[in-house]
Amino acid sequence: MMWSKDAESRLAEVLVSAGLADGDAVKQAQKESDEEGNTLVGVLKKNEVADDDTITHAISMVFNVPYVNLNNVTIDQKMLLKLPIDVAKRMMAVVINEQDGKVWVATMDPTNVQAMDYLGQVVKMPIRAFMASEGGINKILNQYREDFTDVQKAEKSTKAELAEAQEKAGLQTITEDSPISKALSTILEYAAKSKASDIHIEPLEDSLLIRCRIDGVMRKVMELSKAIEPALISRIKIMSSLKIDEHRIPQDGQFAVNVGGRDIDLRIAISPVVWGEQCVIRLLDKSGGVLTLEKMGVKGRSLRAIRAGAAKPNGMILTSGPTGSGKSTTMYALITEIMNETINIVTLEDPVEYKMRGVNQIQVNADVGLTFASGLRSILRQDPDVILVGEIRDRETANLAVQAALTGHLVLSTLHTNSAAGILPRLLDMGIEPFLLASTLNTVIGQRLVRRISDEKETFESNEVETKEIRSIVDMLLPKSSETVEKVGKDLGFENLPLAEQGSYELYKGVETQEAPGGYSGRMGIYEAMTVDEDIQKMIVAHSTAGEIMRMAILKGMVSARQDGMLKALSGMTTLEEVNRVASDIA
Repeated sequence: MMWSKDAESRLAEVLVSAGLADGDAVKQAQKESDEEGNTLVGVLKKNEVADDDTITHAISMVFNVPYVNLNNVTIDQKMLLKLPIDVAKRMMAVVINEQDGKVWVATMDPTNVQAMDYLGQVVKMPIRAFMASEGGINKILNQYREDFTDVQKAEKSTKAELAEAQEKAGLQTITEDSPISKALSTILEYAAKSKASDIHIEPLEDSLLIRCRIDGVMRKVMELSKAIEPALISRIKIMSSLKIDEHRIPQDGQFAVNVGGRDIDLRIAISPVVWGEQCVIRLLDKSGGVLTLEKMGVKGRSLRAIRAGAAKPNGMILTSGPTGSGKSTTMYALITEIMNETINIVTLEDPVEYKMRGVNQIQVNADVGLTFASGLRSILRQDPDVILVGEIRDRETANLAVQAALTGHLVLSTLHTNSAAGILPRLLDMGIEPFLLASTLNTVIGQRLVRRISDEKETFESNEVETKEIRSIVDMLLPKSSETVEKVGKDLGFENLPLAEQGSYELYKGVETQEAPGGYSGRMGIYEAMTVDEDIQKMIVAHSTAGEIMRMAILKGMVSARQDGMLKALSGMTTLEEVNRVASDIA
């Protein structure tokens, strides 16, 4: 786009006259652009005088071209594919519609005649050009379904061709230069783009199945020829520094990739199975940062109980749940809350999933004798105030954690149990004395992960079965009159809760789109947080069961994880089906 002083003056005039930007800020930007020799557009963006879309809209008015805002637009795949993704990315242009014999193309510079002619040749139709912001075009580019051409090319490579390449150049070379390498990159990019937590490469008798776990649910991505399996697994082994000729025993490794400017750590687990070698890749996005407790979905009474436990100078805070329920993320969020320059925080993890500034993090390495137990002994000699132990797996680690809590340290850790109350008998089974457990535990947390409803949602009335279920689980928590709605909502952490004992309840479901399969987008936690007070302490010493302790905690005001999930379903954050899917086995 050609900028003259006259065009820049008209841009400034449009921004001010249309009320799109502050006049003084625009004048300052004009002055800086004159002094520094930069374009006015560049200075406007640098000084954040207006957002990218506002500036782009003003530019379209100056050059008298139509503008389109693409930030909340979904384009059909058939329409997008009129322009191949490599051309779309190179030209920063996307097809958005077809009307009256013309293809509508959104681009950052519709005044570039040569570029428009080229795009017309690619789509083989006349085009109508629109102006859009860089951010808007990128959002449409992200809607392209992954191009698996490289995977298909690799699939066509026969075993004989792979063997011939190996004989000529060596396995290291063929895996780096052959289509197999590009195929793996494509699969990893798809998983990262889909925000998958795991990739499963599973050999079948006559094919190779690729599945991804997205928002906690497994989804089939593709099924490939059996011939591609040896080379694909070998490529993964080389990148993970594993033995490529070992096929009899499981192997674990790791490597890192950069996808779309994001650094992602990959944890590799390869195991021999009946039809070959299964590979599971865990994706850890290092660029995502650590969430806060509120953003993770901790609310009301649970949030207050957790913060009260963390405010104490010593004792233990333990969180429980099945594998992949977000326990480690909860611990990281808790550390973020209490972290400051006056305390020394030391962690012992396997693996270190998120690197945190100001926290001394230690990676467990059993190969050299650095286990949770031996590492915890070392940590106690480092003058810590807060200790995070990634997981309590055995009696020795449990005893050391309790001793650390008794000697003036705040200890955070995780266990695999079904509920918060289940932590207590589990530790007793590990040989911890009841009186020690009772005197060291501050708060125990139980959690599961549920899928969030997408932003675009619909409402419907609960049927008879759903109404009965809601009443049996959360009716005692819901406000009894309109006068108590605000008070109860503040106590529980939810706004606009329905009244108790209704004939039906308003529920929500997401609208299914490409970005929100099944109407879901992202996940959050459902939580229960039990404060270990004097009554609970007496029950621990008396060897009460997990069920008895759970009933006492609820009687004293604890909101169970299933109740928390139901309240979130009534508030439009998730669905009843999703809560039942992950929490049907808990009270």
